[in-house]
Amino acid sequence: MKPLQVAVGVVKNAAGQILISLRDRSLHQGGLWEFPGGKIEPFETAEQALSRELKEELDINVEVASPLITIEHQYPDLAVQLHVFLVEQFSGHARGCEGQLFKWVAPDELGQHEFPAANRPIVTAARLPAYYAILDDADESLLLANLQKILGRGVRLIQARLKTASRQAVEKFIERAYPLCQERGALLLVNSAVEAACELDVSGIHLTSRHLMALSQRPGNIKWLAASCHNLRELQHAQAIGVDFAVLAPVLPTQTHPGAQALGWQQFAELVSKANLPVYALGGISLSCLSTARQAGGQGIAAIRAFLD
Repeated sequence: MKPLQVAVGVVKNAAGQILISLRDRSLHQGGLWEFPGGKIEPFETAEQALSRELKEELDINVEVASPLITIEHQYPDLAVQLHVFLVEQFSGHARGCEGQLFKWVAPDELGQHEFPAANRPIVTAARLPAYYAILDDADESLLLANLQKILGRGVRLIQARLKTASRQAVEKFIERAYPLCQERGALLLVNSAVEAACELDVSGIHLTSRHLMALSQRPGNIKWLAASCHNLRELQHAQAIGVDFAVLAPVLPTQTHPGAQALGWQQFAELVSKANLPVYALGGISLSCLSTARQAGGQGIAAIRAFLD
């Protein structure tokens, strides 16, 4: 069954709220909340369809739209491919031109609404930022200072990759670091290589690729679950067990692993297109790579040094 091509907009206002609308009960997946958009006509690009649909549905004019995620989903009676864009610049005041109920909600409130199954990865992507900072413990004495520098740059998603620190040092750091992150509205994940990582009071766990492939289902009682991936098999396994987002590496050659085979942006895009979950680009990445990563279908960029230089 050839999938129905659909353009979807995650429309965000100046206050950071996201617009969702209620599907008419007479429609497919009716009675559920959705992100606005509609079918891409044969003569249109996805961007053109998005602009037309948002004007027809909400009377707003898209000024800038950037790719967020592409999703393929098979319902029992319909196959769809959703081309999802983040719309943070638009003109006009939203109104329900077709009589539909709509409202603006904070990203963290999206989980309180029931969406069609195909929309669920969009909910996650809409809640995640563009930057994912990895806090390495190569120099344990700099951990707290580096965290404060990262937070000061506005990064709101951080992984504490404390692979060499002692358990006592990890607990001491988390005791200070997690409240700092909470004050700034940032999520703090701990790498699964940390002893008893799931027992730490943090926002979630980031699985190593080895730990990812050893799991047959998502561990319980974890708020956010991320994973390191290097190939399609790992990405698809991450999706299958319900990982919230993944990091795919190495995209570009790195100083730390000069002999590792880099994916390149084309292969990164090909792999991301086959995974229905947000994916960050890692490896040889600078802040200037964000636009390239998003055009390749990535959620954003992940890095260690880029947020500290």
